[in-house]
Amino acid sequence: MMHYGHANALRQAKSLGDFLVVGVHSDEEIFKHKGPTVMKEEERYAAVAACKWVDLVVKGAPYVTSLSVLDEYNIDFCVHGDDESISADGTDTYHEVKAAGRFKTVPRTMGVSSTDLVGRMLLLTKSHFSQLLPDGSPRLPRSESLRSISEGNTSVCPKTVVSHFIPTSRKIVQFAEGREPKPTDVVVYIDGSFDLFHVGHCLILEKAKQLGDYLVVGVYNDQVVNSLKGGNFPIMNLHERVLSVLSCRYVDEVIIGAPVEVTNETIESMRIKVVAHGTVDFYETQHNYKAAADLGILKSIDSPSPLTTKLVVERILYNRLQFEERNLKKVAKETALLQKA
Repeated sequence: MMHYGHANALRQAKSLGDFLVVGVHSDEEIFKHKGPTVMKEEERYAAVAACKWVDLVVKGAPYVTSLSVLDEYNIDFCVHGDDESISADGTDTYHEVKAAGRFKTVPRTMGVSSTDLVGRMLLLTKSHFSQLLPDGSPRLPRSESLRSISEGNTSVCPKTVVSHFIPTSRKIVQFAEGREPKPTDVVVYIDGSFDLFHVGHCLILEKAKQLGDYLVVGVYNDQVVNSLKGGNFPIMNLHERVLSVLSCRYVDEVIIGAPVEVTNETIESMRIKVVAHGTVDFYETQHNYKAAADLGILKSIDSPSPLTTKLVVERILYNRLQFEERNLKKVAKETALLQKA
């Protein structure tokens, strides 16, 4: 999975040079060395290419990095996080480039890892997708639930996400461009939960950006996402989801904890000229976007990918036993690294 920890590693890597080449392994290579993948290789190629700090993606890169690969793409040095990467035979995957002095490390992003995210999803069961609250009572209809949230009552959708990520203003600044829209820019707005940020999100944001010059993305808070999707959603908390969206090259600005209804006041204050929404995982256009529809600025985008957050979770659950075994090994490895530190 491509998460904001990966994006932060790519941001740091780009800061060490001028042109960032990112090698992405094939499904076959990953299965050989780590086990089954969550995202298909074409999905991962597209997700990495959508990261704002990436200049070139090398598809099907070998799991063990050789000097010949670096030379083929005129690469001066290779960068990896400060955690150890081991191949299926137990050797360091970067031993050759390290020996040649063409290897650098960047600190890993604390509080997130693929292992952690998979672990959160392994806690889910089919019952988490039901519309029942933890006490067995029926969940409020969506309109009533959202109205309760707007009135300050968040008890209708208990937050169930466990995260070790600590949000800071510095991290937001590092991910944000800081560019303001020009007076002549056509400002486009699109909103959603953007949980487990994946290629489906990247592609819909790309199409939204094509509708104008400056893309503003509204990211719902945890309570709203829970009211929309139920169960233990969102998997990632608001600040994790915001960083993921900010890492996307098509995004210019993010509204953190966006309102569930796009009002005339929001449209006027942000100088929005187009309000867009996708066709996958879409909820009640008339409720959220009535003001935009009345102004004639609402645009529907055919979602380029059928991938949804729920489908990602289902992939994890389908391979549950294999992922649990892999996670146990990775947790032990990461614990050992933390103890060394």
